[in-house]
Amino acid sequence: MSRLHRGQRITWLASRLVPRLAPRLVPRLLTNVLTHVLPSLLLCLGLAFAGAAMAHKASDSYLSLQVNGASIDGQWDIALRDLDFAIGLDGNDDGDITWAELRAKHADIVAYASSRLKLEADGAACTIGAGQQLVDNHTDGAYSVLRFTATCPRAPARLKVDYRLFADLDPQHRGLLKLQAEGLARSAVLGPAAASQEFELKQLSWFAQFVAYAGEGVWHIWIGFDHILFLLSLLLPAVLLWQQGRWQAADRFGQAFWEVAKVVTAFTLAHSITLTLASLGIVSLPSRWVESAIALSVLLAALNNLRPLFQRRRWTVAFGFGLIHGFGFASVLTELGLPKDTLALALVGFNLGVEGGQLAIVAAFLPLAYGLRRGWIYQRLILRGGSMMIAMISAVWLVERAFDLKLMPI
Repeated sequence: MSRLHRGQRITWLASRLVPRLAPRLVPRLLTNVLTHVLPSLLLCLGLAFAGAAMAHKASDSYLSLQVNGASIDGQWDIALRDLDFAIGLDGNDDGDITWAELRAKHADIVAYASSRLKLEADGAACTIGAGQQLVDNHTDGAYSVLRFTATCPRAPARLKVDYRLFADLDPQHRGLLKLQAEGLARSAVLGPAAASQEFELKQLSWFAQFVAYAGEGVWHIWIGFDHILFLLSLLLPAVLLWQQGRWQAADRFGQAFWEVAKVVTAFTLAHSITLTLASLGIVSLPSRWVESAIALSVLLAALNNLRPLFQRRRWTVAFGFGLIHGFGFASVLTELGLPKDTLALALVGFNLGVEGGQLAIVAAFLPLAYGLRRGWIYQRLILRGGSMMIAMISAVWLVERAFDLKLMPI
């Protein structure tokens, strides 16, 4: 042993020291990573996710068609921000689209939009002629209003609508259609999943309308990042218990399941109440207040996971904030259009669609969370780290919505 080469001495020392030091160094290393590196990483991820959420927030246009014999009067509301991204409206790049800039691009807007909408009466193409252009404000900003008239070869018994607006730019974009013909009104959602739809003008199927509104409810909860993050903030601690000043794993799946059931039921009941009241016009709140309050609810729910103020009876929190979220759902349903003759059917269908979308999220989340609940990956990385990211994203939303600012590029 006295004449060991340098390499042999290093090997010998390593064989003696590593087994002794590793149990001490590895936990310390992990602690440093979790304490110093992880928060910075989560900050970067949170900002990136916030940008992605903003960038992929679905846009809507509003298409109204009134069938009068062989003529169809139309109005198409398209968001200025979407048109600016597609064809460029802001001529001097100052971030403000003026009426003069919009008028200068009128021909380009007409050409772009009309090339992405086709109407067919009983299989024969209708000719679309653009009229005047106006500007209107919706809950999410200013819209260009295009009025047009489509001339068909004959008065249609069946009308086919082929909608491709922004299909190559935003796969989540939707066209919310209001169609009136033969004294009947109906609604539909046009988008990538159903870009081409055909309507029987002389018959109105209540079941088809119910399915359409239910599908819209599912779709809205899945693309509503603020609603999803609020729900996740309430679900994250459902598989844990706050004991002795820290989160500990729940002992039984039944505990977690019952907690989730109470939270989801309370949230659903609350938003159903305000959705119905707002849709019927009984209660109305400014959209800016509603959207800001929704962002605040997400922020508070996420912060409660980091330092719990409501360890128990979290279903009451879900109910209280669910009342606010209901007004957010109502804005979409109102813009989509409520048929007077099947009003109750539309409300029930939309509510059931929202509930189905929520249950799909819960079904995917709960088993996975329960299986991981005992490890540091869930308690530190997913619960704390995820709540930190949600809090940062919702804080950005709150500032943007409350002060009408844009902190993230869209």
